[in-house]
Amino acid sequence: MSLSNAQFARIVALRKELHAHPEISQHEAATARRITEYLKGLGPDDLLTGVGEHGVLALFDSGKPGPTRMFRCELDALPIQEVNTFTHRSTVEGVSHKCGHDGHMAIMTGLAERLAEQRPASGKAWLLYQPAEENGEGAKAVLADARMRAIAPDHVYALHNIPGAAQGRVLLREGPFNASVNSIIITFIGRTSHAAEPEHGIDPALAMGDLFRRSLALNNNVPSDPRMRVVSSVFAELGSRDHGISAGRAEIHLTVRCWTDAELERLQEEIEAIAHELAERDGLGVETAHTQRFHANHNDAGVVAQVRAAAERAGLEAVDVPDPFKWGEDFGLFTAAYPGCMVGLGAGTDMPALHNPDYDFPDAIIQHGVALFEQLARNDN
Repeated sequence: MSLSNAQFARIVALRKELHAHPEISQHEAATARRITEYLKGLGPDDLLTGVGEHGVLALFDSGKPGPTRMFRCELDALPIQEVNTFTHRSTVEGVSHKCGHDGHMAIMTGLAERLAEQRPASGKAWLLYQPAEENGEGAKAVLADARMRAIAPDHVYALHNIPGAAQGRVLLREGPFNASVNSIIITFIGRTSHAAEPEHGIDPALAMGDLFRRSLALNNNVPSDPRMRVVSSVFAELGSRDHGISAGRAEIHLTVRCWTDAELERLQEEIEAIAHELAERDGLGVETAHTQRFHANHNDAGVVAQVRAAAERAGLEAVDVPDPFKWGEDFGLFTAAYPGCMVGLGAGTDMPALHNPDYDFPDAIIQHGVALFEQLARNDN
């Protein structure tokens, strides 16, 4: 099972078109319109738009009893300036597809091409183009949509390209596949003063420094440890550039990662307790906020077995990875709601890393992704 030469050429052209016109999270209206336009030409049995704001759902129905399967990809790009000079480079200043979501959409649309040509023998296949993965808002919005809830899939599937792994290699893992992630914003509120008279103000600088030191000391960056913890400093701001004013406010952004949601909650509580302790010590006010929450993705053992068998039928090498990936992915909300599996698809050993300004999705692995998903869509189990 694979795309014909003509189908593959159309899908690659679509991928490059999407790459040239990227849109950031929650602003993917034009991307969704282009996908919808392409899918209409394939004649799906149902086509839903505006799902979770910009999401698209396409149905390919056998008309016979059987499992309902959902395959998910992402619409959004990143706020990264592309440095590549090829003809399909991004035309949008400061925005580009550096996580390969253009390629994931291409794989999904390649699957649509195949299912349009021949429906599954039984059951239903829903293809989801999800908005706003990068900021963690899209899965939540899609799952809150009544149309999504009405579908109630038996199994859900997603893939992510993995630079550094051999092209076409399928990376599998039962249980946790990627980390539980959150970003914490802590603000210390003191009082400004004339820089010549800091005794009349309350400077949060010492609290800020101690918060960084003590939070980063909580790191346990050992992937093989079930209580793995990663604390990363992301952004900090203290005072202003006016040399006549002593600082009166500090803002600290940290990203935290653990293998389980429960461990992440414990880590957050520890960091916030430190912040409150320091604020009390130094006479500061303190505020905390969270953003870009990604729940741990849990792969169902039975669905992993399905994917392993599908990879074998597709002639792809399936490899078990010893540890989860440390990046966040909001597909974890889907696997919390339905039995499912996220897999890695090798993008090549000589590839820029994800989110690098020179990254470009390798078109050669489109066929591998389509073959894997098609085997799953046509399996009766």
